Amino acid sequence: MRGSKEKDITQKALEMYNDVFADIINVLLFNGENVVTEDSLTDVLQESILKIDGGIRAQYRDIAKYWYNSKIKLSMFGLENQTKPEKLMPLRIFGYDGAEYTRQAKNENSKEARYPVITLVLYFGYNGRWCHPTNLLELLDIDKRIKPYVNDFKMNLFEIAYLDREKIDMFKSDFWILADYLYQMRVNKDYVASDTVIEHVDELLMLMSAMTKDYRFEETINEVKGKEHVTMCEVLDRVEARGREEGIKEGIKEGIKEGTVNILISLVNDGILSIADAAKRAGISEESFRGYLERG
Repeated sequence: MRGSKEKDITQKALEMYNDVFADIINVLLFNGENVVTEDSLTDVLQESILKIDGGIRAQYRDIAKYWYNSKIKLSMFGLENQTKPEKLMPLRIFGYDGAEYTRQAKNENSKEARYPVITLVLYFGYNGRWCHPTNLLELLDIDKRIKPYVNDFKMNLFEIAYLDREKIDMFKSDFWILADYLYQMRVNKDYVASDTVIEHVDELLMLMSAMTKDYRFEETINEVKGKEHVTMCEVLDRVEARGREEGIKEGIKEGIKEGTVNILISLVNDGILSIADAAKRAGISEESFRGYLERG
């Protein structure tokens, strides 16, 4: 099983591709119009530095890219992936965006054109809506006398599973497969795969594995590696075949274990073995072995 850091990288890998990143921006911000092109995007160093209590700490965005028009920066776009709602998310986004604006304000960057920073929070949950604040004023405990002087900050939240079907079908990259999966699971509680060809097979299957916690998706990568025109239909066939194979192996394993335990029960009943020795030979606890004895 992957650690949290590996899982975090897995969730970002697909969106790091410019075709997928541009597709997400174009659908969510420009209603599917091809405004942001692949070749107009360049990667941004995802680390920014914060000074807190006299110390220095690094904070990391999920994914960020500059959007250029010729040599002029038009914007910086950031994507933050969330599989579950997070209460303090507006503060996190405020920190990320503020760090980029602070960078623009430094003397060494004074001759650069100023550009907006836009962060999109992509929520991948499909069993419930985002249930926490989406702006700063909702999050803060503010004395009503000073509230008029407190600037608000709104985060751009997109609940992918809850987008309209028409909006989901605007995606042209592999992100459509993910969005389609989330939508179907929310609406139908089941997923019927399409025959759409996957462009970034490894990254999509690793993301599906992390999203569903079904690691057979990741295990299938080697089986389809090098093949052309891989679709989710083929992937699901292989995932289901793996499930049947694992079920058969587990059944055989359980049958062998059951037979061994029955023999050990007989030896205990005949006074040849103690319960402790029999449990040890069966590879189970004494309590579990006593349970078998009572059932026998």
